[in-house]
Amino acid sequence: MAAELFELFLLGGATEKRYRRMRPEVERLPWGTLDPSRFAPELVVSARKSWTLAAYQEHRTGAACAETLQALIKARAPVDLIAVATRFPLDEMAHVEMCARLAGEFGGGTHVEHEPEYLIPGPAPGLPPLLEAADCVVRYFCVGEALSIPLLHGTWQAARHPLIKGVLGRIVRDEAAHGMFGWTFLDWAEDELGDADRAHLARVAGETIDALTASWEGIRGRPIASVDDLNTLGWMETDAYLALARRSLETRVLAPLRARGIDPVCERSVD
Repeated sequence: MAAELFELFLLGGATEKRYRRMRPEVERLPWGTLDPSRFAPELVVSARKSWTLAAYQEHRTGAACAETLQALIKARAPVDLIAVATRFPLDEMAHVEMCARLAGEFGGGTHVEHEPEYLIPGPAPGLPPLLEAADCVVRYFCVGEALSIPLLHGTWQAARHPLIKGVLGRIVRDEAAHGMFGWTFLDWAEDELGDADRAHLARVAGETIDALTASWEGIRGRPIASVDDLNTLGWMETDAYLALARRSLETRVLAPLRARGIDPVCERSVD
């Protein structure tokens, strides 16, 4: 499948009005208050790239939430657990919009190409319904979302500009529920998961962790800037961010997975 340009738009009209009623906090943020001229040009370009990629990653997470929701329904998970998960794709679409609009505040999004057919890595075909749901939950929530919460919280604490701090704060509040969801599901499914199931989930977790730790290497490529500029742009200092990432991986992902009999098989060092 040919790569496509990652572009976003709103339908507008009655559909947008309904969306605004569902997520009114997005429009309440202080849009139009960020002045990119106060930063060095290379920082502005980096910020545009960073927030465009953030929008793309939130878009991917929306797809992951939707796939998990379908798997939960197929597995006949508890109705209230499924109902809670129905909120997650909406959260992610709001995050997509906010990140994209932040890129616009810095002068517009940057060029990102993707293959929609391969938007997210999914479970292998043919898994039993419960294991398929557990695969999605471990992959997307127990690793991805659980790790993102402390990192987002760290950048929110560091952020100084009201708009960026507002966006990060909104995302952090939403992600808190996402992070807890994975552990709630595993605790419910515990008695139904056998040793072979847990071995499968350990491999899935390890693969996901390896992909995340590999992505950390790109963080060191950001332009050198003052702490004040970094914080205004919604970034932590590189060393502090990576240290937080390593600690959070151990305490928020590896430890709770191991406590539930799932010991991730990682190929990359997390030190």
